[in-house]
Amino acid sequence: AYNIHVNGVLHCRVRYSQLLGLHEQLRKEYGTNVVPAFPPKKIFTLTPAEVEQRREQLEKYMQAVRQDPMLGGSETFNSFLRKAQQETQQIPTEEVVLEVLLSNGQMVKVTILTSDQTEDVLEAVASKLDLPDDLVGYFSLFLVRETKDGAFSFVRKLQEFELPYVSVTSLHDPEFRIILRKSYWDSSYDDDVMEHRVGLNLLYAQTVSDIEHGWILVNKEQHRQLKSLQEKVSKKEFIRLAQTLKYYGYLKFDPCVTDFPEKGCHVVVSAGNNELNFQVRLPSEQIKEGSFKVTRMRCWRVTSSVPMSNGPSGSSPGKSEVKLELAFEYLMSKDRLQWVTITSPQAIMLSICLQSMVDELMVKKSGGSIRKMFRRRVNGALRRSDSQQAVKSPPLLDSPDASREPMAKLSSKLTSVSLRGISHSSSTNDVGANDFHGNYAFEGIGDEDL
Repeated sequence: AYNIHVNGVLHCRVRYSQLLGLHEQLRKEYGTNVVPAFPPKKIFTLTPAEVEQRREQLEKYMQAVRQDPMLGGSETFNSFLRKAQQETQQIPTEEVVLEVLLSNGQMVKVTILTSDQTEDVLEAVASKLDLPDDLVGYFSLFLVRETKDGAFSFVRKLQEFELPYVSVTSLHDPEFRIILRKSYWDSSYDDDVMEHRVGLNLLYAQTVSDIEHGWILVNKEQHRQLKSLQEKVSKKEFIRLAQTLKYYGYLKFDPCVTDFPEKGCHVVVSAGNNELNFQVRLPSEQIKEGSFKVTRMRCWRVTSSVPMSNGPSGSSPGKSEVKLELAFEYLMSKDRLQWVTITSPQAIMLSICLQSMVDELMVKKSGGSIRKMFRRRVNGALRRSDSQQAVKSPPLLDSPDASREPMAKLSSKLTSVSLRGISHSSSTNDVGANDFHGNYAFEGIGDEDL
């Protein structure tokens, strides 16, 4: 069996024959020209070298499928992973009570099935809270780890290919919890959420919590004003004042390491306002702050190195740390691209944040609304709304659509830079095409920006 990891944690174990079955199903539904090539069957027993070669080929195959907007978002692919997760963790389908945290520490208990997917659980929580249907799309469920000071370290946003109950219980650690938080970046959407009593209460609780944990910066005078509004229970005015503060709406990550501006710098990264904000401690102990705009990241990739285990099953005993890195290629100036790397256990969560910022920008550009960005039930099955399908970022950037003129202009603008071809690796050691997340919101820098 092959282990499939999500964010360094074992998600499921699958056999070659199961993956071949998935491949054939995808080919039947989407055609042979859409689905990537699958590692061929072998008549004779595989040698250890061939086993490793097949493992690498299967890994590339799974990544290629996951990053294709159509295949990766398909119910066939996602239900395969959910079923495999449930079978691997040996959790039978039954009714259970799942505890979901709110930002103020309050607990919401929902009765669900162990086989309920993320969207089902989110709907159950929204229903329990009386959150109206058209606001469900503004919120998401996140897997978090409770820290000693009562704050939370974000592991990941729960995805459509997993079962929240199975994901949290299989970790066998009470520090891991599921929390409900808003999942959009543009604070102008707060107005929609504040229209409804429950939405307002959730947003208010999250804002209070972020201020208490020091995620939002507050000076003494602002603190006094906020305290006064809290005492008057003026929730809307409280949020309006908070919106003007530094780092409002940002997600703060645990301290980690970056190679910018030089190797081995300690950094605190925050994601928000369509940027990654760096507070870097230089080797000279000097603190520098700067931001990387998502619209100037040409692409990014997540890489992981899993320590080799001695066990025959391929799963490491104990908690051996998986080293995760997020690297993004950034347009530093009109004709200079540079790779910036962050080494952090939260690299995948960072990548999810970047992707959701890009998706949101694309929804805005197309005149869409995030009200429709959640799945709607059709005959008992969950279907993603059209507005979400339209904004999936394509995995490659090298052959932009003819209608996307800004992208074509950009390539000619950057002729003095050797633009790394994402669709074909420049060397055998280079990361393959499907490891890259191409950024459809990428914009060039004009003279007026310099």
